[in-house]
Amino acid sequence: MFSTGNDHNLAAAVPLCPVFGQCGGCQHQDLSYAAELEHKQKYLEGLFVGENIPVEQFEKIVASPKEYHYRSRLDMKFLKVRDGRTFMGFSPLNGKWMIEVESCPIAMNAISDFLPQLKKQAIEKIPPKYRNANLVIKTGDDGRIAWGGIGKRSLKMSVEDFLWTEVAGKRIFYSLDTFFQSNLSILPLIIQRIKDLNILDKTTHFYDLYGGVGLFGITLADEVGRVILIEENVHSIAMAKHNAAYHSFEHFQIIEGRVENLYPDFLQNKAASRHVVMIDPPRQGLYESVTQAIAQAKNISQLLYLSCHPESLIRDLQIFIKRDWKIKTIIPFDFFPRTQHIETLVALEPGAKHD
Repeated sequence: MFSTGNDHNLAAAVPLCPVFGQCGGCQHQDLSYAAELEHKQKYLEGLFVGENIPVEQFEKIVASPKEYHYRSRLDMKFLKVRDGRTFMGFSPLNGKWMIEVESCPIAMNAISDFLPQLKKQAIEKIPPKYRNANLVIKTGDDGRIAWGGIGKRSLKMSVEDFLWTEVAGKRIFYSLDTFFQSNLSILPLIIQRIKDLNILDKTTHFYDLYGGVGLFGITLADEVGRVILIEENVHSIAMAKHNAAYHSFEHFQIIEGRVENLYPDFLQNKAASRHVVMIDPPRQGLYESVTQAIAQAKNISQLLYLSCHPESLIRDLQIFIKRDWKIKTIIPFDFFPRTQHIETLVALEPGAKHD
Protein backbone atom coordinates (compact mmCIF):
# COMPACT_ATOMS: atom_id res chain seq x y z
CA MET A 1 0.00 0.00 0.00
CA PHE A 2 2.71 2.47 1.00
CA SER A 3 6.18 3.14 -0.32
CA THR A 4 8.94 5.09 1.40
CA GLY A 5 11.35 5.05 -1.50
CA ASN A 6 11.32 8.82 -2.08
CA ASP A 7 10.87 9.98 1.50
CA HIS A 8 14.53 10.66 2.24
CA ASN A 9 13.64 13.57 4.53
CA LEU A 10 11.69 11.41 6.99
CA ALA A 11 13.37 10.82 10.35
CA ALA A 12 15.07 7.43 10.54
CA ALA A 13 14.87 4.99 13.42
CA VAL A 14 16.62 1.78 14.42
CA PRO A 15 14.27 -1.22 13.88
CA LEU A 16 13.56 -3.21 17.02
CA CYS A 17 13.11 -6.43 15.08
CA PRO A 18 16.25 -8.33 14.00
CA VAL A 19 14.49 -9.68 10.89
CA PHE A 20 13.01 -6.35 9.76
CA GLY A 21 13.42 -6.12 6.01
CA GLN A 22 13.16 -9.90 5.65
CA CYS A 23 9.81 -10.56 7.37
CA GLY A 24 6.77 -9.41 5.42
CA GLY A 25 4.89 -8.14 8.47
CA CYS A 26 6.35 -4.66 9.09
CA GLN A 27 7.36 -1.91 6.67
CA HIS A 28 8.06 1.15 8.83
CA GLN A 29 10.29 0.18 11.73
CA ASP A 30 13.10 2.16 10.11
CA LEU A 31 11.13 5.42 10.59
CA SER A 32 10.41 7.38 13.72
CA TYR A 33 6.80 7.01 14.70
CA ALA A 34 6.11 10.68 13.98
CA ALA A 35 7.54 10.23 10.50
CA GLU A 36 5.47 7.10 9.93
CA LEU A 37 2.28 8.94 10.88
CA GLU A 38 3.14 11.85 8.60
CA HIS A 39 3.83 9.49 5.74
CA LYS A 40 0.57 7.61 6.17
CA GLN A 41 -1.43 10.83 6.40
CA LYS A 42 0.08 12.25 3.21
CA TYR A 43 -0.35 9.00 1.33
CA LEU A 44 -4.00 8.67 2.32
CA GLU A 45 -4.75 12.30 1.51
CA GLY A 46 -3.12 11.86 -1.88
CA LEU A 47 -5.39 8.93 -2.71
CA PHE A 48 -8.52 10.86 -1.78
CA VAL A 49 -7.54 14.10 -3.50
CA GLY A 50 -6.85 12.09 -6.65
CA GLU A 51 -10.54 11.11 -6.54
CA ASN A 52 -11.71 14.73 -6.11
CA ILE A 53 -12.32 14.44 -2.37
CA PRO A 54 -10.98 17.66 -0.78
CA VAL A 55 -8.02 17.33 1.57
CA GLU A 56 -9.77 19.81 3.88
CA GLN A 57 -12.09 16.98 4.92
CA PHE A 58 -9.24 15.20 6.69
CA GLU A 59 -8.51 15.35 10.37
CA LYS A 60 -5.07 14.59 11.74
CA ILE A 61 -4.30 10.90 11.98
CA VAL A 62 -5.01 9.43 15.41
CA ALA A 63 -1.84 7.82 16.71
CA SER A 64 -1.85 4.48 18.45
CA PRO A 65 -1.11 4.77 22.19
CA LYS A 66 1.37 1.96 21.60
CA GLU A 67 3.67 1.94 18.59
CA TYR A 68 5.17 -1.42 19.59
CA HIS A 69 3.79 -4.37 21.56
CA TYR A 70 0.20 -3.60 20.62
CA ARG A 71 -1.03 -6.67 18.72
CA SER A 72 -3.33 -8.97 20.69
CA ARG A 73 -3.22 -11.58 17.91
CA LEU A 74 -0.53 -13.25 15.82
CA ASP A 75 -0.87 -15.83 13.05
CA MET A 76 2.15 -18.11 12.84
CA LYS A 77 3.23 -20.72 10.32
CA PHE A 78 4.34 -24.05 11.73
CA LEU A 79 6.18 -26.58 9.57
CA LYS A 80 7.58 -30.06 10.23
CA VAL A 81 9.88 -31.47 7.54
CA ARG A 82 10.50 -35.15 6.78
CA ASP A 83 13.58 -35.45 8.96
CA GLY A 84 11.59 -34.27 11.98
CA ARG A 85 12.90 -30.71 12.22
CA THR A 86 10.30 -28.04 13.02
CA PHE A 87 10.09 -24.37 12.10
CA MET A 88 7.77 -21.58 13.24
CA GLY A 89 7.58 -18.04 11.95
CA PHE A 90 6.16 -15.58 9.43
CA SER A 91 6.01 -15.28 5.66
CA PRO A 92 9.07 -13.53 4.22
CA LEU A 93 8.98 -10.61 1.81
CA ASN A 94 9.95 -12.88 -1.08
CA GLY A 95 7.15 -15.30 -0.24
CA LYS A 96 9.43 -18.35 0.00
CA TRP A 97 9.88 -20.59 3.03
CA MET A 98 9.48 -18.64 6.29
CA ILE A 99 11.26 -16.29 8.64
CA GLU A 100 11.77 -17.99 11.98
CA VAL A 101 11.18 -15.84 15.06
CA GLU A 102 11.24 -16.30 18.82
CA SER A 103 9.72 -12.91 19.60
CA CYS A 104 7.80 -10.14 17.83
CA PRO A 105 8.09 -6.48 18.85
CA ILE A 106 4.66 -5.49 17.54
CA ALA A 107 2.93 -8.28 19.50
CA MET A 108 1.77 -7.64 23.05
CA ASN A 109 4.42 -8.70 25.53
CA ALA A 110 2.38 -11.66 26.73
CA ILE A 111 2.33 -13.09 23.20
CA SER A 112 5.91 -12.19 22.28
CA ASP A 113 7.30 -13.77 25.44
CA PHE A 114 5.23 -16.91 24.88
CA LEU A 115 6.44 -17.69 21.35
CA PRO A 116 9.24 -20.12 22.35
CA GLN A 117 6.78 -21.99 24.56
CA LEU A 118 4.21 -21.96 21.74
CA LYS A 119 6.63 -23.81 19.49
CA LYS A 120 7.30 -26.42 22.20
CA GLN A 121 3.59 -26.95 22.76
CA ALA A 122 2.92 -27.17 19.02
CA ILE A 123 5.65 -29.83 18.63
CA GLU A 124 4.06 -31.86 21.42
CA LYS A 125 0.55 -31.51 20.02
CA ILE A 126 1.00 -31.94 16.27
CA PRO A 127 0.07 -35.48 15.07
CA PRO A 128 2.79 -37.57 13.36
CA LYS A 129 1.21 -37.27 9.92
CA TYR A 130 0.82 -33.49 10.07
CA ARG A 131 3.40 -31.47 8.14
CA ASN A 132 2.17 -27.93 8.68
CA ALA A 133 -0.32 -25.82 10.61
CA ASN A 134 -1.45 -22.22 10.86
CA LEU A 135 -1.33 -21.24 14.51
CA VAL A 136 -3.52 -18.50 15.96
CA ILE A 137 -2.43 -16.98 19.26
CA LYS A 138 -4.36 -14.30 21.16
CA THR A 139 -4.38 -12.51 24.47
CA GLY A 140 -6.48 -9.88 26.25
CA ASP A 141 -6.33 -7.36 29.05
CA ASP A 142 -5.54 -9.93 31.71
CA GLY A 143 -2.54 -11.39 29.86
CA ARG A 144 -3.89 -14.92 29.48
CA ILE A 145 -2.73 -16.74 26.34
CA ALA A 146 -4.92 -18.87 24.10
CA TRP A 147 -3.84 -20.59 20.93
CA GLY A 148 -5.10 -23.12 18.39
CA GLY A 149 -4.74 -24.29 14.83
CA ILE A 150 -3.87 -27.97 15.18
CA GLY A 151 -6.83 -30.27 14.65
CA LYS A 152 -10.56 -29.76 14.25
CA ARG A 153 -12.26 -27.47 16.75
CA SER A 154 -8.85 -26.35 18.05
CA LEU A 155 -10.07 -22.74 17.97
CA LYS A 156 -13.17 -23.54 20.02
CA MET A 157 -13.16 -22.01 23.49
CA SER A 158 -15.35 -22.56 26.54
CA VAL A 159 -17.19 -19.60 28.01
CA GLU A 160 -14.98 -19.41 31.09
CA ASP A 161 -11.89 -19.13 28.84
CA PHE A 162 -13.11 -16.30 26.60
CA LEU A 163 -10.63 -13.47 26.20
CA TRP A 164 -11.74 -9.92 26.90
CA THR A 165 -10.82 -6.25 26.86
CA GLU A 166 -12.37 -3.21 28.53
CA VAL A 167 -13.44 -0.46 26.10
CA ALA A 168 -15.33 2.66 27.19
CA GLY A 169 -16.37 0.98 30.41
CA LYS A 170 -17.70 -2.12 28.67
CA ARG A 171 -16.13 -5.57 28.78
CA ILE A 172 -16.01 -7.08 25.29
CA PHE A 173 -15.43 -10.82 24.99
CA TYR A 174 -13.85 -12.53 21.98
CA SER A 175 -12.34 -15.92 21.21
CA LEU A 176 -9.90 -17.69 18.92
CA ASP A 177 -12.58 -18.34 16.31
CA THR A 178 -13.94 -14.77 16.13
CA PHE A 179 -12.53 -11.69 14.45
CA PHE A 180 -11.59 -8.84 16.75
CA GLN A 181 -9.49 -5.73 16.20
CA SER A 182 -5.91 -6.59 17.13
CA ASN A 183 -4.83 -3.22 18.56
CA LEU A 184 -6.66 -3.06 21.86
CA SER A 185 -4.93 0.15 22.93
CA ILE A 186 -6.54 2.32 20.25
CA LEU A 187 -10.12 1.08 20.62
CA PRO A 188 -11.13 3.57 23.36
CA LEU A 189 -9.94 6.40 21.11
CA ILE A 190 -12.14 5.48 18.17
CA ILE A 191 -15.18 4.96 20.41
CA GLN A 192 -14.64 8.35 22.04
CA ARG A 193 -14.17 9.99 18.64
CA ILE A 194 -17.49 8.57 17.46
CA LYS A 195 -19.18 9.90 20.59
CA ASP A 196 -17.58 13.31 20.00
CA LEU A 197 -19.33 13.56 16.62
CA ASN A 198 -22.55 14.17 18.59
CA ILE A 199 -24.72 12.17 16.21
CA LEU A 200 -26.12 9.68 18.74
CA ASP A 201 -28.97 10.16 21.21
CA LYS A 202 -31.78 8.20 22.79
CA THR A 203 -33.95 8.58 19.65
CA THR A 204 -31.32 6.86 17.53
CA HIS A 205 -31.65 3.42 16.01
CA PHE A 206 -28.01 2.38 15.63
CA TYR A 207 -27.33 -0.19 12.90
CA ASP A 208 -24.08 -2.07 13.45
CA LEU A 209 -23.50 -3.75 10.08
CA TYR A 210 -20.80 -6.43 9.79
CA GLY A 211 -20.98 -6.12 13.55
CA GLY A 212 -18.73 -9.03 14.52
CA VAL A 213 -18.78 -9.71 18.26
CA GLY A 214 -20.46 -6.35 18.87
CA LEU A 215 -17.60 -3.94 19.59
CA PHE A 216 -19.38 -0.82 18.33
CA GLY A 217 -22.91 -1.83 19.25
CA ILE A 218 -21.91 -2.77 22.82
CA THR A 219 -19.72 0.26 23.53
CA LEU A 220 -22.26 2.72 22.07
CA ALA A 221 -25.42 1.05 23.37
CA ASP A 222 -25.85 3.45 26.28
CA GLU A 223 -25.88 6.39 23.84
CA VAL A 224 -28.79 5.21 21.68
CA GLY A 225 -32.38 4.00 21.89
CA ARG A 226 -31.88 0.75 20.02
CA VAL A 227 -29.03 -1.30 18.51
CA ILE A 228 -29.53 -3.59 15.51
CA LEU A 229 -26.48 -5.74 14.75
CA ILE A 230 -26.19 -7.78 11.55
CA GLU A 231 -23.43 -10.39 11.14
CA GLU A 232 -23.10 -13.60 9.15
CA ASN A 233 -20.32 -15.48 10.97
CA VAL A 234 -21.92 -18.00 13.33
CA HIS A 235 -19.08 -17.78 15.86
CA SER A 236 -19.23 -13.99 15.96
CA ILE A 237 -23.03 -14.10 16.29
CA ALA A 238 -22.73 -16.39 19.30
CA MET A 239 -20.15 -14.09 20.88
CA ALA A 240 -22.24 -10.98 20.17
CA LYS A 241 -25.16 -12.62 21.97
CA HIS A 242 -22.86 -13.45 24.87
CA ASN A 243 -21.65 -9.84 25.04
CA ALA A 244 -25.17 -8.40 24.91
CA ALA A 245 -26.36 -10.82 27.60
CA TYR A 246 -23.36 -10.05 29.80
CA HIS A 247 -24.41 -6.39 29.84
CA SER A 248 -28.12 -7.23 30.21
CA PHE A 249 -29.08 -5.08 27.24
CA GLU A 250 -32.78 -5.18 26.41
CA HIS A 251 -32.61 -2.81 23.44
CA PHE A 252 -30.07 -4.88 21.48
CA GLN A 253 -31.26 -6.91 18.46
CA ILE A 254 -28.90 -9.38 16.80
CA ILE A 255 -29.65 -10.68 13.32
CA GLU A 256 -27.72 -13.52 11.71
CA GLY A 257 -27.14 -13.33 7.97
CA ARG A 258 -25.31 -11.59 5.15
CA VAL A 259 -25.68 -7.82 5.13
CA GLU A 260 -26.01 -7.80 1.36
CA ASN A 261 -28.97 -10.17 1.59
CA LEU A 262 -30.73 -8.75 4.64
CA TYR A 263 -30.10 -5.06 4.89
CA PRO A 264 -31.73 -3.65 1.72
CA ASP A 265 -35.11 -5.25 2.48
CA PHE A 266 -34.73 -4.79 6.24
CA LEU A 267 -34.26 -1.06 5.77
CA GLN A 268 -37.20 -0.67 3.40
CA ASN A 269 -39.53 -2.34 5.88
CA LYS A 270 -38.72 0.07 8.68
CA ALA A 271 -40.91 3.05 9.45
CA ALA A 272 -39.28 6.44 9.19
CA SER A 273 -37.19 7.26 12.27
CA ARG A 274 -33.72 8.55 13.05
CA HIS A 275 -31.22 5.92 11.95
CA VAL A 276 -27.42 6.01 12.26
CA VAL A 277 -25.62 3.29 10.31
CA MET A 278 -22.15 2.00 11.18
CA ILE A 279 -20.44 -0.16 8.58
CA ASP A 280 -17.15 -1.97 9.17
CA PRO A 281 -17.00 -4.27 6.13
CA PRO A 282 -14.37 -6.77 5.03
CA ARG A 283 -11.35 -5.58 3.08
CA GLN A 284 -13.18 -5.72 -0.27
CA GLY A 285 -15.69 -3.13 0.91
CA LEU A 286 -19.44 -3.10 0.32
CA TYR A 287 -21.45 -5.05 -2.19
CA GLU A 288 -23.04 -2.63 -4.62
CA SER A 289 -26.53 -3.70 -3.49
CA VAL A 290 -25.74 -2.58 0.06
CA THR A 291 -24.13 0.67 -1.07
CA GLN A 292 -27.11 1.54 -3.26
CA ALA A 293 -29.64 0.60 -0.57
CA ILE A 294 -27.97 2.83 2.02
CA ALA A 295 -27.35 5.64 -0.45
CA GLN A 296 -31.02 5.73 -1.50
CA ALA A 297 -32.55 5.27 1.96
CA LYS A 298 -34.63 8.17 3.22
CA ASN A 299 -34.46 7.54 6.96
CA ILE A 300 -30.68 7.47 7.55
CA SER A 301 -29.47 10.65 9.20
CA GLN A 302 -25.79 9.72 9.56
CA LEU A 303 -23.43 7.10 8.18
CA LEU A 304 -20.14 5.96 9.70
CA TYR A 305 -17.87 3.94 7.40
CA LEU A 306 -14.77 2.33 8.91
CA SER A 307 -12.41 0.79 6.37
CA CYS A 308 -9.06 -0.99 6.43
CA HIS A 309 -8.64 -0.64 2.64
CA PRO A 310 -8.53 2.90 1.19
CA GLU A 311 -9.11 1.83 -2.42
CA SER A 312 -12.40 0.02 -1.74
CA LEU A 313 -13.45 2.82 0.62
CA ILE A 314 -12.94 5.47 -2.08
CA ARG A 315 -14.84 3.35 -4.59
CA ASP A 316 -17.83 3.09 -2.26
CA LEU A 317 -17.69 6.77 -1.26
CA GLN A 318 -18.02 7.81 -4.90
CA ILE A 319 -21.43 6.14 -5.03
CA PHE A 320 -22.59 8.07 -1.98
CA ILE A 321 -21.23 11.32 -3.38
CA LYS A 322 -23.12 10.78 -6.64
CA ARG A 323 -26.26 10.32 -4.55
CA ASP A 324 -25.64 13.73 -2.95
CA TRP A 325 -24.25 12.46 0.33
CA LYS A 326 -21.83 14.85 2.01
CA ILE A 327 -18.59 13.84 3.70
CA LYS A 328 -18.47 15.54 7.09
CA THR A 329 -15.03 14.36 8.15
CA ILE A 330 -12.35 11.77 7.41
CA ILE A 331 -10.38 10.49 10.38
CA PRO A 332 -7.42 8.13 9.88
CA PHE A 333 -6.54 5.83 12.77
CA ASP A 334 -3.18 4.10 13.03
CA PHE A 335 -4.47 0.70 14.11
CA PHE A 336 -1.34 -1.02 12.79
CA PRO A 337 1.86 0.88 13.69
CA ARG A 338 5.06 -0.14 11.93
CA THR A 339 3.07 -1.73 9.09
CA GLN A 340 1.66 -0.35 5.86
CA HIS A 341 -1.95 -0.71 7.00
CA ILE A 342 -4.31 1.96 8.26
CA GLU A 343 -7.96 2.29 9.28
CA THR A 344 -10.06 5.20 8.07
CA LEU A 345 -13.32 6.42 9.58
CA VAL A 346 -15.55 8.53 7.33
CA ALA A 347 -18.65 10.30 8.63
CA LEU A 348 -21.28 11.15 6.01
CA GLU A 349 -24.76 12.65 5.97
CA PRO A 350 -27.39 12.93 3.22
CA GLY A 351 -27.57 16.16 1.26
CA ALA A 352 -30.59 18.34 0.49
CA LYS A 353 -31.42 16.48 -2.74
CA HIS A 354 -31.59 13.25 -0.75
CA ASP A 355 -34.55 14.38 1.37
